[in-house]
Amino acid sequence: MARTLGLLWVFVIVSTPAFSQLNEFFYSGFSDVGTNISLNGFAEILKNGILQLTNHTSRLIGHAFYPSPLQFKNMSDGNAFSFSTAFAFAIVSEDLNIGGHGLVFTISPTKELKGALPSRYLGLLNCTNNGNLSNHIFAVEFDTVQDKEFDDIDDNHVGIDINSLQSNKSVSSFYFVGSSKNDLNLKSGKTIQAWIDYDGARKHLSVMISPFSLKPEPPIISVDLDLSPIIHDSMYVGFSASTGRVSTSSHYLLGWSFKMNGVAPSLKLFSLPSLPKPRKKNKTAIIIGIPFSAAFIMATAIYMFKKIQNSEAIEPWELEYGPHRFSNRELRQATKDFRDKELLGFGGFGRVYKGTLPNSKTLVAVKRVSHESKQGLREFVAEIASIGLLRHRNLVQLQGWCRRGGNLLLVYDFMYNGSLDKFLFDKPKSILNWEQRFNIIKGVASGLLYLHEGWEQIVIHRDIKAGNVLLDEDLNGRLGDFGMARLYEHGANPNTTQMVGTLGYMAPELTRTGQATTSSDVFAFGALLLEVTCGRRPIDQKAMPEEMVLVE
Repeated sequence: MARTLGLLWVFVIVSTPAFSQLNEFFYSGFSDVGTNISLNGFAEILKNGILQLTNHTSRLIGHAFYPSPLQFKNMSDGNAFSFSTAFAFAIVSEDLNIGGHGLVFTISPTKELKGALPSRYLGLLNCTNNGNLSNHIFAVEFDTVQDKEFDDIDDNHVGIDINSLQSNKSVSSFYFVGSSKNDLNLKSGKTIQAWIDYDGARKHLSVMISPFSLKPEPPIISVDLDLSPIIHDSMYVGFSASTGRVSTSSHYLLGWSFKMNGVAPSLKLFSLPSLPKPRKKNKTAIIIGIPFSAAFIMATAIYMFKKIQNSEAIEPWELEYGPHRFSNRELRQATKDFRDKELLGFGGFGRVYKGTLPNSKTLVAVKRVSHESKQGLREFVAEIASIGLLRHRNLVQLQGWCRRGGNLLLVYDFMYNGSLDKFLFDKPKSILNWEQRFNIIKGVASGLLYLHEGWEQIVIHRDIKAGNVLLDEDLNGRLGDFGMARLYEHGANPNTTQMVGTLGYMAPELTRTGQATTSSDVFAFGALLLEVTCGRRPIDQKAMPEEMVLVE
């Protein structure tokens, strides 16, 4: 046993006929860990010995793994060995009510996790491999965002994940003191210790958490589980964390112990490094002095009036819907002051610019809502209210918004291949093959089904067309532009009487009732199917009268 400042590292070499390997390690802080930890993404070790996986910047990924693979199976019978781990972590959010997005302890075939995405994928998987049996991923998630796509039970839960972020078993976060059950907020900013024990003989998994050093009983998760078919003979152990577009948190790891075929020792929380002090909010000093001259008072009043007029005050509806708010200065810097060279396109409600967020260097699309639009603010609020809460791989994700004076801005994921209409009409830059077209249509259908049936409310898009289908770098179709969207409860009447949409996509009954429904969305989707199949616009002014309207 050797002790170094901020790090206690123990290893035992076990020799059996089956294998020889590192069997146990113990980190009480990470000051002098050296090469005994492998970091990638944003993860770094702070000066005080805390391992920081992410900070409050949006869309970050941080990984920390033991650098060498461990033997997880008995070579003679192929059964998974027993293992045990304890670790101390903290999730610090600027707002206790909003976390983002969480961290996982994982056993993985690789420590790089290439292709993993941030946000709801927690830096572990992505939208194409989530749920694949070939992943061979075991994880315990400590999730602080409720994602409907993964059937999350709430925004403060612990879950068991097998090859997918849709948990096999999950519970709201709590801990036991004796038989007393106590709620525990994962994003409280306080140090929490977690214990994960797997019994290979009984094929049973237990998970416990507590804000104290002593291991509590009973566990909050106790489930029969055979890991033998899931994990390989040789695997890596470690952690992953990520932040989202809207919600962010700093994720810290303060200590970690692990033991194969035995019980990992608990961490003494008082002996671990202290968490960084929270950032202090600026306080305006109140200065009381002698009376100023009338001229100075007048100048000050004018200045304050202009400051209030151009302020970025929190709107009442933001408290209800809550997407991330960007500063006007940040978005001006991202789009190079909205110069024409960054213009991606424009439509009835404004222009869309390419931007690069200054802090994270993330590419985004910034929609600048037109001042001339009489319904600009109403449509702006509708777009935030609807897509800001939606989570689906075939919807363009809203990252945030900004409003300053008359400037209305929406910030979206950047879609590398632009809109679908650019690949169908006029002189496209490349011709989509049938497999690509089918994949795009299938993606849009999946997104539309989610809007109509898969979310807690029904969302009617009301403007489905090729120009509102965006393509990512892999040519996956994503439905975007929710400026005309309307939400209503399942089983309720849509109560939409204003006829909106694009000619050529509008269902015949809209001209009589003006009432958009899920059926009118499906009609527009049918017109989109014809577009993709025929490669012609829904209305062709140059065609013969009987061929002008594609649907007819």
